[in-house]
Amino acid sequence: MNDSVRHQIERLAMRRAELDAALADPAVVADHARWRRLRREQAEVADVVARYRAYRQRERDLAGARELLATSAADAELAALARDEVAAAEADLARLDAELQAALIPKDPDDARNAFVEIRAGTGGDESALFAGDLARMYLRWCERQGWRTEVLSESPSELGGYKELVLRVEGDGAYGKLRFESGGHRVQRVPATESQGRIHTSACTVAVLPEPDEAEGVRLDPADLRIDTFRASGAGGQHVNKTDSAIRITHLPTGIVAECQDDRSQHRNKAKAMAVLAARLRERAEREAKEAATRRSLVGSGDRSDRIRTYNFPQGRVTDHRINLTLHKLGAVMDGDLDDLVAALQAARAAEQLAALESGAAAAAA
Repeated sequence: MNDSVRHQIERLAMRRAELDAALADPAVVADHARWRRLRREQAEVADVVARYRAYRQRERDLAGARELLATSAADAELAALARDEVAAAEADLARLDAELQAALIPKDPDDARNAFVEIRAGTGGDESALFAGDLARMYLRWCERQGWRTEVLSESPSELGGYKELVLRVEGDGAYGKLRFESGGHRVQRVPATESQGRIHTSACTVAVLPEPDEAEGVRLDPADLRIDTFRASGAGGQHVNKTDSAIRITHLPTGIVAECQDDRSQHRNKAKAMAVLAARLRERAEREAKEAATRRSLVGSGDRSDRIRTYNFPQGRVTDHRINLTLHKLGAVMDGDLDDLVAALQAARAAEQLAALESGAAAAAA
């Protein structure tokens, strides 16, 4: 372990003492939002400090085993035990070192938030809308496996099935941190149900995943910039549908961004949810524009969410994520909500990039 990593962990140990004191402060306890934020940070810091203590203990174990090995040449059995302990300690130190470096990667505070998932049909007409429905089912099943709560905020069904547009809210610990990798263009290659000649068609959908902003930290919206329309909710029928104007559509006039919600019978609750979606979209737009401005000269690309990130090839039964060149021959399981392998691989790739950037920065600072 290099000195820079040790220094970072030692600073975290001091930070833990500060957090312990802060969380015992009645003023902090009374501020629930702040208490939750500090409690989450305390848990993360405590995990790093505990791993570092285990690392230091194994360093002492290794030193003792090496000393024993050096003095036990005449005792073959004792020397063998010492060699085994040296090998075990070295393996543990390598593992703990990797875990500590990964734990020091800066956490994105958005990762712990709830998420909005927006699915829109793209090129491909009716087949694209059907595929949007398949993606929605895939995400809903995966969220169910995670134990997360989901709700449909707004939907625009297609005549032949599926959706022209669907907006979901996902509530669960770390929802955005795992779903964030789904933002982008999703391409499907298959024979559509409407195809009489058996030809394979290619169509696409776009998915946007946005973190749900905290109410206290949300985008401040000027009422003068908003146009709020009410309309009758669409749905499968029932006593309430199409009888009251409970659905809400909010338009942000300066940008033209629109958000709507029609899932609740309460106009007030629909308005609150639509405002949350609008705030998330405005925040995402501002962050994307800032990123594009910073990368335009280097021609890195805009990171626009219409870029193709994944292909679902039904004839070959495979799904390919183009960002990490990963192909899985388990398309049926993936479409049934088994996204764990994809998400884990994408998280690992992101962590590797962040760790490489940290090491590069540390090397530059040392030079």
